[in-house]
Amino acid sequence: MAHLAQILLLLAVAVTVVVAFQRLHIPTSLGYLLVGVILGPYTVGPTINVPEFKALAEFGVVFLLFTIGLSYSLPQLHALRHQVLGLGTAQVALTTAIVAVVLWLAGIPATVAFVIGAVFAQSSSTIIGSQLAEQGEENSPHGRLGMAMSVFQDVTAVPFIVVIPVLGMAAGADVLATSLGWAAAKAALAFALVFFAGRWLLRPLFRLVTERRSAEVFTLAVLLVSLLAAWTTSSLGLSLAFGAFLAGMMLGETEFRHQIESTVRPFRDVLLGLFFVGIGMLIDPSSLPRIWHWALLGALLLLLSKCLLVAALVRRSGITALTAWRTGLLLSVGGEFGLALLAIALDATVIDAQIGQIVLTSVLFSMIVGALLIRFNHAIAQRLVRTELSDSENAPLPALDAADPPVVIGGYGRVGHTIAVLLQTSGVRCIAFDLDPIRVAQGRVDGHQVLYGDISDPQLLATIHVERSALVVLTVNDIDVALRTVAFVRSTGPHVPVIARARDLEESSRLLAAGATHAYPETIEASLRLGATAMRMLRVPAADIDLIVQGVRDWDYKPVLEEEHDHRT
Repeated sequence: MAHLAQILLLLAVAVTVVVAFQRLHIPTSLGYLLVGVILGPYTVGPTINVPEFKALAEFGVVFLLFTIGLSYSLPQLHALRHQVLGLGTAQVALTTAIVAVVLWLAGIPATVAFVIGAVFAQSSSTIIGSQLAEQGEENSPHGRLGMAMSVFQDVTAVPFIVVIPVLGMAAGADVLATSLGWAAAKAALAFALVFFAGRWLLRPLFRLVTERRSAEVFTLAVLLVSLLAAWTTSSLGLSLAFGAFLAGMMLGETEFRHQIESTVRPFRDVLLGLFFVGIGMLIDPSSLPRIWHWALLGALLLLLSKCLLVAALVRRSGITALTAWRTGLLLSVGGEFGLALLAIALDATVIDAQIGQIVLTSVLFSMIVGALLIRFNHAIAQRLVRTELSDSENAPLPALDAADPPVVIGGYGRVGHTIAVLLQTSGVRCIAFDLDPIRVAQGRVDGHQVLYGDISDPQLLATIHVERSALVVLTVNDIDVALRTVAFVRSTGPHVPVIARARDLEESSRLLAAGATHAYPETIEASLRLGATAMRMLRVPAADIDLIVQGVRDWDYKPVLEEEHDHRT
């Protein structure tokens, strides 16, 4: 109990700072960094000196990689191999290479330059996500693409976790090549062990555990599997986090993925918070007067390299210039995972403490400036492209063929996917649009024509000549998007029927008033389906059932609503 007072102090300061940051809508990761500065050895006041703290904080990265692995199983990585995987991998690789070359030409040793490039290549999913949500841009084209690429960066960071510790042990080029070769061989061995164990043992294990219907046993099993995989790679001379990532990938293919993620999240969040506290303890405010100019140059290199690279890559993939620049501005911010790589490099003595301070301060500066770039991304991007045109201008979209009009589907989620399957089975050609690049990639894997685009964008609808379509089906769950789409289709193609999905009768009425041919409220339709099933089980003639249900629909569900109103009154 010798360190209980320090632990209580740590918890008290952490709660105070994190609550304050949440009230100010500042990412909590920055709050944990501030806690580390306050309780670190370089500031006046109490200092946390718990021997087990560093080892405990390391498990924050372990569980972070475990949850990332859950989100990127092998089938999902295969499905994303084109747009998100290609763009994400290219961005990280090119940023690392360009920054490393610039620093090497400036006189920095090659291994140190490589590590700094890897650190600068990461972006903050936390800052991007929270800022976009605050601005209402999380469902925009640049918002979805930026978030997908920033999350996928964490996957591309896994090889750095394997390579960086090796760089600290190697002396010459020959030794370095040999060490890297051994590290790659060990990584392949670890992947094979976890892969086969995951395929043969993990699913039966969790089926056995879930039969007990005990949350306690399930939690213990999750901890056992993740830490056992981490121990396996650590025994091979690799990092703990690499093994946890592999275990997460294997479990991501099972039906238990979501419950496992829910179970491990509290451990991950608390331990990751401790990890950032540890990073904050490395910050020496007294060194800022000596290094601030180098840190600013580093932040400028980080911001410019990523913004320009991402914009060029996204533009090259066929997405509009405005969206490309806005995505580049989002991803220009430095990332928490870059700090994790920096901590690994410092621990492996790949870089010295002084350069570490410069790199650390550069990343922090980029987080502050990057948050401003994200907030004003639209205005900045418009100045860069010098146009007021919408995000979908010049998009390489196929014009619809008037001789063989297809069905246009807005949204490729659960409902849109089902409709596409039914239409394809019936031999009806359809084309779907969605703003989620993951759904777009999955749709192409499914064999459907799914394109990236905002179905409510007038420029997109005009480009594809929506007035030539046989039918427009709106499955998006955003009523404003659906209303804008209906209004445009009605103005350009009044003959085109539009059927829409609605959550309730209020949304259905608004869509019908806007010009939709049919708008089916999910809540009432579910009730009608249940009622029809009940009548069939009671041997009511099928013709009478169809007549009753269709009568309710033809009267805009008024019989149901009148009965509901009478029941309430």
